[in-house]
Amino acid sequence: MLPRVSRTFSLGIKILPYRLETAVRVGYLLCRIADTIEDDLCMLPQRKAELLDSFLDCFDDETVAAGWGSCTSELTAKEADAELVAITGRVFLLWRVLDVDSRDALRRWVTEMVCGMRRFVLEYPGGIRIATVPEFREYCYFVAGTVGHLLTELWHVHSVFVGERTYERLLADSEAFGEALQIVNTLKDIAWDAERENAIYVPAELLVACGSSHDTILCNEYRSANRRALTPLMTMAQDDIERSLRYVEALPNAAMRVRLFCVLPVLFAVATMREIERTDAMLVSGSAVKISRAEVQALVVAGSASTLTNSSLRWLVDRVRERPFSLTFR
Repeated sequence: MLPRVSRTFSLGIKILPYRLETAVRVGYLLCRIADTIEDDLCMLPQRKAELLDSFLDCFDDETVAAGWGSCTSELTAKEADAELVAITGRVFLLWRVLDVDSRDALRRWVTEMVCGMRRFVLEYPGGIRIATVPEFREYCYFVAGTVGHLLTELWHVHSVFVGERTYERLLADSEAFGEALQIVNTLKDIAWDAERENAIYVPAELLVACGSSHDTILCNEYRSANRRALTPLMTMAQDDIERSLRYVEALPNAAMRVRLFCVLPVLFAVATMREIERTDAMLVSGSAVKISRAEVQALVVAGSASTLTNSSLRWLVDRVRERPFSLTFR
């Protein structure tokens, strides 16, 4: 199921050592199941809250977990996501056979994420409409900062190269590492989220300050104002990318497979931000910002080499910021 619901994350997860790969894979699938419920367009908010509560009950009750996937008949999700929800019981079965430290970490941070999702679902029954920058940050923490904490805890549990001192350094930037890609995705998918997910994450206060609003975020005549409103979020994204690089640099070179797993999403975020800064496509109805599949493949190859040293990583990041990265040399 993993490559069907996320080709990008499946590339990185397969790189990890076996015990980490299994724990991270199960953790990602659990988060994806919860996210599928949160994002459903037709399900009533109260029903979403009930399902999210029941989802957390699956950690304690195998019977609930075994039958939980029957809710797929209520979903309007993509086929792959609906099929994942249908096998929720099997994902929880995998969770139950993990080592105790991995189980505890996944339970703690998935619970934190789901409780945050539940709150936003009920606060915005007509579709999420973020009001302020602090609220935007809070939402990013629940859906992505928690993942940064989860991964950092798993590195500490399973990698002999992530001792107590390294763990403490990673914790300082773990939320930013998780949130960087979330903020970048929020920026590139503004039109998609508004039209396909009935969600607008750009804070209303930023739009109002520039003379626009949630209602006019995709209107051509407000394009310039909407673009200006994104400036603080773009700065926030770049700041989190920088902290994410610091996070990777704190990982010892000996933990090469963990470093590579962490490097790839950062490189994708850098490339995507390069395109966001050069276009208004994310503010155009039916449009979005993407980096090419060729560049994704090139970054996977180059990222493997860049993990060898922090200086080579910085060189690659600076190069990606300039123009699309290619393995073709002229």
